[in-house]
Amino acid sequence: MAQRGPQRRRGYGAAVAWSLVAVVLGYAVLDVADAAPGVLTMRPLPPPPPTETVATRTLPLVPQPSLPTSAGPLLPSLAGDAEAPSIEGVTKALAAVRSLAALRDSALVVRDGQTGQVLFDQRGSEPRIPASTTKLLSATAIGQVFAPDETLRTVVREGDRPDQVVLVAGGDSLLNPGKGDPEAVAGRAGLRDLAEQVAERLKAQGTRRVTLYVDETYADGPTTAPTWAPTFRGSGITGAVAMLGLSTQRARGGAPGPADPVAAVRDAFARQLGSLGVTVVLAPRGRAPGVPGSPLPTPGPSVTTAPTPQTSTATPTAPAGGPGAVLGSVESAPVREQLALALTDSDNALTEILSRQAAYRSGAGTAFAQVGAWVVSQVGALGLDTRGVSLSDASGLSRENRIRADLLSDVLVLGYDGQHPVLRQALDGLPIGGLTGTMADRLAGADHDAAGRARAKTGTLTGANALAGSVVDDSGRLLVFVGMVAGAGTNEARAALDRFVAAIASCGCR
Repeated sequence: MAQRGPQRRRGYGAAVAWSLVAVVLGYAVLDVADAAPGVLTMRPLPPPPPTETVATRTLPLVPQPSLPTSAGPLLPSLAGDAEAPSIEGVTKALAAVRSLAALRDSALVVRDGQTGQVLFDQRGSEPRIPASTTKLLSATAIGQVFAPDETLRTVVREGDRPDQVVLVAGGDSLLNPGKGDPEAVAGRAGLRDLAEQVAERLKAQGTRRVTLYVDETYADGPTTAPTWAPTFRGSGITGAVAMLGLSTQRARGGAPGPADPVAAVRDAFARQLGSLGVTVVLAPRGRAPGVPGSPLPTPGPSVTTAPTPQTSTATPTAPAGGPGAVLGSVESAPVREQLALALTDSDNALTEILSRQAAYRSGAGTAFAQVGAWVVSQVGALGLDTRGVSLSDASGLSRENRIRADLLSDVLVLGYDGQHPVLRQALDGLPIGGLTGTMADRLAGADHDAAGRARAKTGTLTGANALAGSVVDDSGRLLVFVGMVAGAGTNEARAALDRFVAAIASCGCR
């Protein structure tokens, strides 16, 4: 009996210790999900669907702030015909902000979003760690490969025999495990719909038992980057990068996706076929029967070739019957909507998946560093200066990435010129200050002047914070801004960058 007290105290102490560990881990998850401040990579909450207005020098569609969001007066007209701010006015407006300790080592750039004129540039030519603002460059590159309304097609075709069916990975990582939702971006194409098409074809030809293969030759590559921390996938900071995936298994902070998304889709599809009366035997992973990568994941009558890794060989489209015949197919939401979702949610895996496909279609390699180098080359092909810029991935998780603030501003100005609709919709999907996503708890309090009218891509890695986007100022003029901070704490850097945006939003700066 005399020993029970110490034992209870030791048990109580252990319980307290484990509780503290749980709290710390929980906070880390919230930090990753951008639900709490911290030093880990941020992920935003999903905002409403992005808007789109593509025209010459059009302004982003920004909702009027409500009184709880901003105590200021209603915004002026967004006609965009107001006088542009002056260099002197912007410099004066930023004098107090630039003196903040958190901005001691920072690169700051302000541009007129309608003319592109540089209004302020502080060390904008210095290459810095960009974190998730890397995604702006990736969106620019992706937009040069995919047509504005292009979708991704997931196909099931016959193998060499009627009892062989091949699920062809076509790049859609947002498949609904059930019926597709025509109003959704994640889940537009449904595995149930695909299974019903295939089961109907199989039963019509008298086939009730099949061997299911998966063709993974399209844009195949590693699932994680060597420059990422080993914990990134397991903690949900990113999902595995693969050309098939389920919308219900997207990785989120604290909720990791599967290590093998392709196997998860294959197994779900086999279950769907089984429920429709088709017996399925899973084939070993490896080469599938038939033409590798056929048919192309791009729908429509213009499909006349079938890709193989790193090459394109002229191959007729699959015949209506017999070996290689298409048994069923479903189409994703347009790539530009997926790209907008990737930026809105700061979805690292989805950004990598779309970037890898775009690089593959351009003939580049599919390793992470190869895709990053391709992104830089595509941005340079638009006539933008990429000196000193290097990318080891397309999402911004790598600390080896280097981007200049003035190049990010070039990309933002380019996005509003009316000539790049895929990039434009991606920018319209950026979170809104004080309202949505990563920016929902930003630009509040004393910095409310920019709430409801600033859209920005955030980025945070330990010791590196960034904010890049656009804001409509008090005169209705569209301004583009980029801020990149090194060496400051996360809370201090975020607060200083918010003040930077609020200052240019409210000054008029004439």
